Amino acid sequence: MNINKNENSLKKKLYDADKITSKKIKFFNLKFIHRIFDSVNISLLILIFILSFISFNSQRKWTSIYKKLLKTRANNNNLIDYISKTEEFYINKIESLNTLKKTTPKDLIYLDKQTIQNKNNYLNKKIKFIKDGLKDSKYQKGY
Repeated sequence: MNINKNENSLKKKLYDADKITSKKIKFFNLKFIHRIFDSVNISLLILIFILSFISFNSQRKWTSIYKKLLKTRANNNNLIDYISKTEEFYINKIESLNTLKKTTPKDLIYLDKQTIQNKNNYLNKKIKFIKDGLKDSKYQKGY
């Protein structure tokens, strides 16, 4: 029986040793797997940050280009408006040439100089009347 006990105890020792080594190996394998996952996660985070900064930079550039394109489109629309107004003006001028009649001396109206002078004379008369009143002391100054 001693032999059986020794064999059983030897088997138990070997089994326990295998358990301990398998636990150590499992623990080592778990640590190794965790390190691999940690390094992969960290590298993915770094990659995400780098790509996000690159995308922010390209988005900023695209935004500035888009603003410039909007300004260019607005300027083009303004130019088209100006061109159409200019064309309309010249077309109206060309059409008005056909509708206008050449004048002759009979068509002209002559105004008398006297009517124009009367309007100016009325104002001049009033100003002269006030000046004369001041000279004659008709309008007194002071007390």
